[in-house]
Amino acid sequence: MGILGWIILGLIAGAIAKAIKPGEQGGGWLATLLLGVVGAVVGGWIGSALFDVEIDRFWSLSTWLLAIGGSLIVLVIWGLLTRKRA
Repeated sequence: MGILGWIILGLIAGAIAKAIKPGEQGGGWLATLLLGVVGAVVGGWIGSALFDVEIDRFWSLSTWLLAIGGSLIVLVIWGLLTRKRA
């Protein structure tokens, strides 16, 4: 999968992750793209380390599930780091 595929996958996975976990996470489409791409990488790393599954095909269900799962993990961590302290 090329760099354009990673960017598209990251943008969509980040948007899906934000739809699954809405909240006070800041950032617009650029932050969504960056969090999604980082989440796809994290999901790919977790998938290859734990389940021996690679993220190498754009239209693979495992690719999408790992990218969205990784994006959710990154989104939760981002929310914890950027939340306002009471």
